Amino acid sequence: MHDAPPITIVPCLSDNYSYVVRCAATGATLLVDPSEPEPVLAAIEAMGGRLDAVLCTHHHPDHVGGLDALRERFSSLRVYAHHEDESRIDGVTHALGHDDGFYVGSMAVRALHVPAHTSGALSYVLDERAVFTGDTLFSAGCGRLFEGTPAMMNHALNDVLGALADTVLVYPGHEYAEKNLRFALEVEPGSDAIRARQARVASLREKNAPAVPSTLGEERETNPFLRVKTPTVQRFARAKKADVAPEDPASVLAVVRAARDRF
Repeated sequence: MHDAPPITIVPCLSDNYSYVVRCAATGATLLVDPSEPEPVLAAIEAMGGRLDAVLCTHHHPDHVGGLDALRERFSSLRVYAHHEDESRIDGVTHALGHDDGFYVGSMAVRALHVPAHTSGALSYVLDERAVFTGDTLFSAGCGRLFEGTPAMMNHALNDVLGALADTVLVYPGHEYAEKNLRFALEVEPGSDAIRARQARVASLREKNAPAVPSTLGEERETNPFLRVKTPTVQRFARAKKADVAPEDPASVLAVVRAARDRF
C-alpha cells in the first residue's frame, strides 16, 4: 500500500469543512464537499492549481455551494454523488451506489451509502485509511434525521461505518466537536474518555485549530450514537423515555437524537 496522501482541511462558511487531497504519485487532486468557492479555490491553487474530482456527500447547499464555480474553472471535472442526488446536484458526472469504487490518480475511493440525514448521503473511504462522513458521523455526534429514520442512522453508523477499522481517520462535514462532547458527557457523565477528549478538543479550539480528524476507535469510545448498545447510554435513554426498548439500538438512538436536538 502506498503512503497515505496528506489531507488538507479547508474551513468554509461558519463551521463547515471541505477537504482537498492530492495524489503524490500522479498529482491528481480530489475535493470533498465544496461548501463555498473562495476558500476551496484558494486551497487548490496553493496545491498546484489542479482539480480532477469532486466528491459530494449530499445535496445540501452548505456542502455544494462552491460546485458551480469549480465546474466553470475546471472543464473536465468529475463530480461524484449518489444516484438519488443526480437531480439535486447540478453537474453530477458519476452517479454512485453503495460500495462503488473508483480511483483519483492512485488514490482508491469507495463510496458507502449511508441514508438517514438525507436519502442520498454518501461517506467516502480513502485508501481504507480515512473516511469523509459529511453530515452522517460527526465528532462525538451524528446528523439530524431529515430524510431518514433512527433505524437507518443506526445502520449507517454502527453497521456500515461500523465495519471500518478503529484506525480509520474520520473527517466530518462540520466543526461540532465541543458541543457534541458536552452532550456526550451528559449522556455518560462518568466517562473519563469523554473528559480526556474534551480537554484535547478545547486545547485545539483555543488555537482556532480544527478538532478533526478523530479515529473510529475514538468515536466508539466517546460518541453516544456509536454506543447505543452500552448500558450507560441505554440508561440515559430510559430516563428520557420510560418505554424505550434497550435491546433495540434504533429506539435508543431515537431518544438520544431527540435529546441532542433539544440540547
